[in-house]
Amino acid sequence: MATPMELICWGSDWGLPSVHTDSLIVMAYAKFSGAQLKVLPIDLTWRTLTGTVPALEFDGTTVTEPVHILSYLRKQQRYNADYELTAKQGADTLAFIALLEEKLRPALLHTFWVDVENYSNVTRPWFASRTPFPLNFFLPSRLSSEALSRIMLTKGEPPLHSISEVEAKIYSEAKECLNLLSHRLGTSQYFFGNMPASLDAFVFGYIAPLHKADLPNGQLQVHLKQLTNLGQFCDAIIKTYFVESASGLSPASQDAVDANLQKLTQLVNKESNLIEKMDDNLRSSPQHRPRRSDLKPSLISEERNSSMPA
Repeated sequence: MATPMELICWGSDWGLPSVHTDSLIVMAYAKFSGAQLKVLPIDLTWRTLTGTVPALEFDGTTVTEPVHILSYLRKQQRYNADYELTAKQGADTLAFIALLEEKLRPALLHTFWVDVENYSNVTRPWFASRTPFPLNFFLPSRLSSEALSRIMLTKGEPPLHSISEVEAKIYSEAKECLNLLSHRLGTSQYFFGNMPASLDAFVFGYIAPLHKADLPNGQLQVHLKQLTNLGQFCDAIIKTYFVESASGLSPASQDAVDANLQKLTQLVNKESNLIEKMDDNLRSSPQHRPRRSDLKPSLISEERNSSMPA
């Protein structure tokens, strides 16, 4: 029996096979092209700290990043979801993928990793509950810092120097991007007709978490809900290709899992807050030098001599 290709990725939730954009892109493309992947979630493993996600492993080869993974599946494994596209459609695919990366990703990073309400109530609890102790106390914070740095690196040009100044710009560009996608999709089932291609995989990976997550502060999510064809696009892909992986448990079992996850999330938040308070107390408490003996060396010597047996 041939060794299956293995996809290392973040796990499922929110009715999605993965909550991670780049993992979703690869999983969707594999479904569209017929590639058989063995999905290995990194949840609750030490790879959450050291592993690059997503990663495709096969026959001693490891490929990372969606663009490289899709290219490997097309060229090395002959799984091509774009074989019916014209040259113009191929060019449009590249243009829209670049648009998603430049205009939509910064706003998604801000929505999930920088916005205080969303990060505290959704993102941090989810990733902390799926990261082993003690990594769960600092990995979400590290990922949040990386997201903020990436936003400022790509969008923080003068005169926009702070995240509050950049925020308005990135959300405006993201809404524009969603409008263009909605207009391009129109009433079609997929972006290039009746069969999904790589552009469909990228768009699904970008907007599905925004479409499905329960966000307390969702200005971009509200805008997406107004573009009903994009929501229907996501729902159709989930129903057609991921209905088993997205809801692989019975309703009773799913309720039990959700209840346990909620308890674990609450526990993680309490422990994290306790450690932060302890750290603050330690930093604010006065630091005293260790006491030294007031005895002079000569007196210490005399004491020792008098205590020695004759």
